[in-house]
Amino acid sequence: MKNKFRSLFSFVILFFLILFAIIYIKYFTNNVNSKIKQNEFYVNIPTNSNYKDIKKIIAPYIDNFNDFEFIANIRSYPVHVKSGRFLFKKGMSSFSLVTTLRRNVPVNLAFNNQERLENLCVRISSQIEPDTTKLLKAFRDPIFLKQNNFTKDNVIALFIPNSYQFYWNISATKFRDKMIKEYNIFWNTNRLAKASKLGLTPVEVITLASIVHKETTKNDERPKVAKVYLNRLQNKMLLQADPTVIYSLKLRDSNFDQVIKRVLYEDLKINSAYNTYINFGLPPGPIAMPDIAAIDAVLNPDNNDYLYFCASVEHFGYHAFASTLAAHDINRKKYVEWLNNRGTKR
Repeated sequence: MKNKFRSLFSFVILFFLILFAIIYIKYFTNNVNSKIKQNEFYVNIPTNSNYKDIKKIIAPYIDNFNDFEFIANIRSYPVHVKSGRFLFKKGMSSFSLVTTLRRNVPVNLAFNNQERLENLCVRISSQIEPDTTKLLKAFRDPIFLKQNNFTKDNVIALFIPNSYQFYWNISATKFRDKMIKEYNIFWNTNRLAKASKLGLTPVEVITLASIVHKETTKNDERPKVAKVYLNRLQNKMLLQADPTVIYSLKLRDSNFDQVIKRVLYEDLKINSAYNTYINFGLPPGPIAMPDIAAIDAVLNPDNNDYLYFCASVEHFGYHAFASTLAAHDINRKKYVEWLNNRGTKR
C-alpha cells in the first residue's frame, strides 16, 4: 500500500514538474510572441489609460493575446498598468512584453532656434504627451509669470537651449516647473554678477543675446557684435538691429516660416514694439531662443568702441565694423552693391 502511495505521489510530482516545465518554456523563456518587424520602436501609453485601453494599443504587436494575458495576469499587470513611453523590440516573448510595459523610458528632449513660444510649444509637444494648448496655457499662466518676473512677451527667455531628459507622460505644469528650475541653475552667481555689471537683468541679457544670435553664427565674432550693441545702449542710441525688423515683419504677417534675406528701407519704418529702428532700448522680449554661446557672448563682450557693423563682402559670414558713421557708410555701400549685383531683392 505504501509503495502504491509513493508511486502515485511520485507520478503527481512528476506531472506537475513536467507541466511547470511546459508552462515555463512556453511563457517565461524567449518564446517569441510578437509581430514586431522593426528592431525596436517606442509605444506611448497615454495618461489615465486602463488595461482595456492598453490592450487596444498593443494588440497590433502581439501574436497570441491569450498567451500575453496569461503572463499579464500572473504578474498582476492589469491592476498595475503604467502610462508612459515603452521600448518594444523584435522577438519579444510574453514575459518580456509585460516587463517592458513596466519600464517607462525617458525622452531625450532637445529644442533650439525657435522664434516664438508658440513654435517652441509645437516642437516640445511632438516629443512629450502634453499638447501645444496645454503647454501654452502653463507658460502663460498669470500667476506663474508674476512669481517668476516674466511677461507673456519675454517668457521664452526661460528656455535655455540644451538636451534634457523627461518622461513622455510628464504634465505641462511639471514640465514648466522643470524648465524654471533649469533656468535658475543656469543663472548661477557668476552669470548674475556679470549681468549686473552690464546693468542688465537675465531676461535683458537673453533678449540682447537673441539679437546677437540672429546677427551672426560665428561664435568668435559674437562678443564683438554684443559689444557694439552694448556701446549703443550706453550711448543712448537706437540699436537699429535688422533682425528686430525681420521679426516685426514676420509678426505683422503672422508668418514665421518666411525667409527674409534683405531688409529694405521702407521696412525700417514698420510700426512694431520690436522694431529697434524706431524704439530706443531693447525690444519687449527675445526675438528668438539664443544659444548659450550667444548668451555668454553678451556676458563676456569684446573690448571695442565700435558703434556700427554690416555684413562683410570680403570675409563671407563675418561683418565689417566701424567706430564712425562715415566709415560705416563705406562698408554699407560695398554690401548694398554686392546685394544688387546678386539680384537679392528680399
